[in-house]
Amino acid sequence: MSPPWPKGKKLVHLDLKGAPPRVEYLHRLIELFSQLGVDGLLVEYEDMFPYEGELHLLQATAQPSYSRAEVLSIQEVAKARGMEVIPLVQTYGHMEFVLKHRPLWHLREVPHCVGTLNPHKEEGVKLVMEMLRQVVELHPDLSTIHIGADEVYTLGEGEDSKLWLASTGCTVEQLFLSHVTKVVKAIKETWPDMNIIMWDDMMRGMSQDTLKASGLVGLVQPMLWDYTPDLDVDKTVSLLEKYCSAGMSDLWAASSFKGSTFVHTCVTSTQRHVDNHLQWLKVAASLSAAINMKGMAITGWQRYDHLSVLCELLPVALPSLASCLQTLIHGEFSTEAHRKVTEMLGVSSVEVEAMERASAGESLFPGRRLAELIVEINSLLNSEDLRFFESNMFVRGWFSPYHRQRKMVNPLNSMHIHNQASMYLDTLQKEVEAMRKEMVNLYPDSTAEEWIEEHVTPVMAPLQCITEAIQACVKEMVP
Repeated sequence: MSPPWPKGKKLVHLDLKGAPPRVEYLHRLIELFSQLGVDGLLVEYEDMFPYEGELHLLQATAQPSYSRAEVLSIQEVAKARGMEVIPLVQTYGHMEFVLKHRPLWHLREVPHCVGTLNPHKEEGVKLVMEMLRQVVELHPDLSTIHIGADEVYTLGEGEDSKLWLASTGCTVEQLFLSHVTKVVKAIKETWPDMNIIMWDDMMRGMSQDTLKASGLVGLVQPMLWDYTPDLDVDKTVSLLEKYCSAGMSDLWAASSFKGSTFVHTCVTSTQRHVDNHLQWLKVAASLSAAINMKGMAITGWQRYDHLSVLCELLPVALPSLASCLQTLIHGEFSTEAHRKVTEMLGVSSVEVEAMERASAGESLFPGRRLAELIVEINSLLNSEDLRFFESNMFVRGWFSPYHRQRKMVNPLNSMHIHNQASMYLDTLQKEVEAMRKEMVNLYPDSTAEEWIEEHVTPVMAPLQCITEAIQACVKEMVP
């Protein structure tokens, strides 16, 4: 057992670049987060922010962005529960939602990388500062902002960067730092009291001397992220101590409660994420007194990036989030921590796949019914009978590509296959319709459409093709 997580904020990360909850559902989630012991929200709006003027093109098109009133209401609900709201605005890498737009293509570092900003164009800095200005102005009580700056892919590969590197004799590390420093100093000039957090990964390989000379010491608070269940404790402690020795003693950690298993995962494993937090507790117990841990962001990624598929939706991950928070509070996922989770959420198991279905009239955590339906559909979609239907004995034996091409089939066996496929399709369609009905209460219609196209259609389409092909072939064989 480790000591509980040291003093500092416990933030929940809301990744709104996919499956943005309807604002009423978001309010209910914030209330639940407060009951679970959350101190603040790290909100990554991306295209769900109501950008105005020349930035209006950044707004989402699949569904309406949140209105200004809705963004303010999120803050009001959080504030009423003593929770701080920290916006995350990407300023270097992962700017896909910005640089995907044709009028902004010329601001990419290289044409084929949609996410990375060219650090040499003043227009790029002005763009970033205007994004920040609009976000800050719509957050009246703001004291801290997160500027992203993780995974700045292909940096140094653009023509402007090659010229800069050759003419200055500087390194790609220094190129990274030059842009970040420019943005950070511009923020401090505009909002002198603003605290600035940034992801740490682009600085991990840098020496202490490089960090000391960066111009960022005393201006930024690095947030070190690691979402793995087997996080390397010694390596992580060493990194945090390096940042501290370089003068960056105000530090954050970032763990994960969902969205970090596989890019296409749709049901969360609680144990995997609890294990991640157990490793972080070991890190915290090993740090020197010189390090000031400001807190932890418990991330819940909804996409790996703006252009990837959806990860797990929030409802199926709430037992994981509650378990991770109780792990931090107790210093272990003890029997008491387990009991707290099951009582607070009203569930029989902390693993969403093992939860018993709620009975009528039973108190439900927000989104529980949707979580149950997703688990049921996921189980059905992954069953061997459906996923490998085309490999079963009857299909391979009596309705192979050879048979279909020549339309020479055994009608009796073919109709057996047809009836079997039709039965599976009917079952799936009923389950999917129930899930869609529940999902659109909590999420935009576009989220339900995307989820179904990604997870259900690849399984249903082959079954539908087989039923249609059988009907066509049997017509040729039966008078």
